[in-house]
Amino acid sequence: MKIIIALSLLAVAFAAPQAPSEPIPILRQNSESNPDGSFQYSFETGNGIAAEASGGLKDVGAEEPALQIQGQFQYPSEDGSSIQLSYIANENGYQPQGSILPTPPPIPADIQRALDYLATAPPQPQQ
Repeated sequence: MKIIIALSLLAVAFAAPQAPSEPIPILRQNSESNPDGSFQYSFETGNGIAAEASGGLKDVGAEEPALQIQGQFQYPSEDGSSIQLSYIANENGYQPQGSILPTPPPIPADIQRALDYLATAPPQPQQ
């Protein structure tokens, strides 16, 4: 029984994903921060991962300014293609854009006609 357990543990150890034997090089790296709160950074690694972002405070007409950040990143997928995502994060929330993101199905024509009608219909009195 002990031999079966030992062989099972050995098989699990060999089946586990192995870490890269060599460190992944950083090909490019840049970062900057300013006293006014604005910043910028970018990097690229030897395995195809890259990212960049910049941001700063933005006057939105409120008591306090809002932080606005825009950036993008990319990395290789398992099939070798590049996955890319760009984003803006501001007073309206995080707004990503990219082909990797799921998209909702189209609105059926009957429902769209009803929504269009409701958008142009006069408001109904409250009862």
